[in-house]
Amino acid sequence: MSDVEFKLVSISTPKDANVILGQSHFIKTVEDLYETLVESSPGIKFGLAFCESSGKALVRSDGNDEELKKAAEENALALSCGHCFIVFLRNAFPINVLNRIKAVSEVCTVYCASANPVQVVVGETSQGRGIMGVIDGDKQKGVETPADVEERKDLVKKFGYKR
Repeated sequence: MSDVEFKLVSISTPKDANVILGQSHFIKTVEDLYETLVESSPGIKFGLAFCESSGKALVRSDGNDEELKKAAEENALALSCGHCFIVFLRNAFPINVLNRIKAVSEVCTVYCASANPVQVVVGETSQGRGIMGVIDGDKQKGVETPADVEERKDLVKKFGYKR
C-alpha cells in the first residue's frame, strides 16, 4: 500500500484571463478541446494543455494565443496530474464554453471555471499524481444585503447577460 502526500499547487492565471480545469481520458483531448473552443465564440483567445498519463507522459498543448498556451503548458506541468487539462480564456467567459467542453466525449469532469485565484489540492503516490479538489477564490465574508443584490444584478447586465 502506498502513502499519499498532499500538495497545494497555485494556478498562475494570466492577467484578464479565466481558467477552466478538468479531467479527461484520451490523447485526442487537445484536438477536440481546440475545435470546441474555436467554434464556440467569435474572437475567443485561448491556450490549453493536457497531461498525458501513459506512454511518453508529456504535456500536450494547443491554442490560438501564444501567451495563454505557454501559461497552460507551465501550469499543466506544475500540476502533473494524469489526464487533467487546463484552459485559459480571454475575450470569452467560461459560461460561453463550459457546456460545450463538458459535452466533449472524452471529458470526464470539470473541477472549476473561474477568474478567481485557484489552488489545486494534489495527491501524490508512488504511481503518480491526481487532483483531489480545488480552492476557488476567497472564503465568504457574509450574506448579501439588498444593495449587494442590486450590485450583482447590475454586474450581470454589464456583462451583457441580462437587460
